[in-house]
Amino acid sequence: MTKGLWRFVLGLWLWCGAPATAQDVTHEILSFDNLTGWAGDDHSTALSVFLNTCPDMTDPDWQALCALAQQRPDARGFFELFFRPVMISEGKPALFTGYFEPELHGALRPNERYRYPVYREPPEARLSNPWITRREIETTDVMVGRELEIAWVDDPVELFFLQIQGSGRIRLENGQVIRVGYAGANGHPYRSIGVELVQRGVYSVHQVSAEVIKNWVRRNPGAGRELLYHNPSYVFFRRLDDVPPDRGPLGAMNRSVTTGRTVAVDPAFVPLGAPVWIEKDGDTPIRRLMVAQDTGSAIKGAQRADIFFGTGDAAGQAAGRLRDPGRMVVLMPIQRAYAMLPEQAP
Repeated sequence: MTKGLWRFVLGLWLWCGAPATAQDVTHEILSFDNLTGWAGDDHSTALSVFLNTCPDMTDPDWQALCALAQQRPDARGFFELFFRPVMISEGKPALFTGYFEPELHGALRPNERYRYPVYREPPEARLSNPWITRREIETTDVMVGRELEIAWVDDPVELFFLQIQGSGRIRLENGQVIRVGYAGANGHPYRSIGVELVQRGVYSVHQVSAEVIKNWVRRNPGAGRELLYHNPSYVFFRRLDDVPPDRGPLGAMNRSVTTGRTVAVDPAFVPLGAPVWIEKDGDTPIRRLMVAQDTGSAIKGAQRADIFFGTGDAAGQAAGRLRDPGRMVVLMPIQRAYAMLPEQAP
């Protein structure tokens, strides 16, 4: 999934700068006693989430552990016996944010209410990089009459944020729900409208959230539309009819993510599919074993993580409030964990 509003605003503010070099990254093996709250977690649930994606991990040590996990051992004992907690750091403080799956209201045919199309990717967008901008897509006839519409929705602002999240649901008037996922983009770089509002002096960094941005755009329809055009990037979708409505959206491993147990990470530091122990501080602390099953364009760094909060408005509001410190510890197979340590001089 790719993808998260809180990734685009918060990540760009707090995680800019030069990328870490190999010399900047440190690895420290911890004991499970060092993990605050470890004994009180629901390890069985975490094992089930791990099993959702571990069959897709290709390295032999991960495959062996996945085969053991499929025998449904005692969950806490499994993790403690075959893994070691590794603290991976590059000198930047940890930052936890949240993401969610939006749900929009829509129809399969346009009418007076449902006027804003959710588009499939046109073939020329796949062949040209970059293709035309958001403004050109929405203000010209380039997409008209080509049967590229998956559905029409009733809110252009929610459609904009659907593109940022990269996936979502569209609830039709008859109660049917269709799910859409990322299919491609027009190739233009993403430009944050949250950052733009801060640079204009409309808000300070700490005032901006998704709801604040949405409300500003709706209160200022003309200027709001121009603000959305400030981001030339445009995302196209595909229907995901093979994902049941009761399952989460597909993550970067092409498997459904799990509310409160899936975390998006930077795969340059954390292997996709690995269990990760989250110690998120702030007003609502979290001490929980999750699984790295997703990524995001603004999720960069060894201690950068985005927690999946679920589907709909309540999940979106909870995700939008999250911007907290803490630490993330990766559970690695024992031999792999020790291999990450620097060689000791004789």
